[in-house]
Amino acid sequence: MPGEPVLIIDDNPINLKLARVLLAAEGYEVRTAADAEQALEVLASFRPRLVIMDLQLPGMDGLELTRKLKADPATRGAVILAVTAYAMKGDEQKALDAGCDDYIPKPIDTRTLPAVVARHLARARKEGER
Repeated sequence: MPGEPVLIIDDNPINLKLARVLLAAEGYEVRTAADAEQALEVLASFRPRLVIMDLQLPGMDGLELTRKLKADPATRGAVILAVTAYAMKGDEQKALDAGCDDYIPKPIDTRTLPAVVARHLARARKEGER
């Protein structure tokens, strides 16, 4: 749904810009962060319904940040989509175990990302209505 808040966390500026442009063009309210610490600063005043989380972040990695967000009542309801360029066997399960709602390999498919985001947000809205 247009206007919904989305946070993209990725240390690669090209990936960050690409995802931001794609989702902003769909009408989402998009904020970005280059690492976990910056993401936490953004989250102090911004409540995304969906987070696109790079797992390979400098400092605190995406798995640790996901666990932190899912443990916090203020952010626990956000949908978290894990992304990584270095998919190893078991990484998808690690992401799901940490609290991620789905796993998207890099490079992100620009043709399908908006639909994936819309699908997850629609599912989250339905679950919130129960």
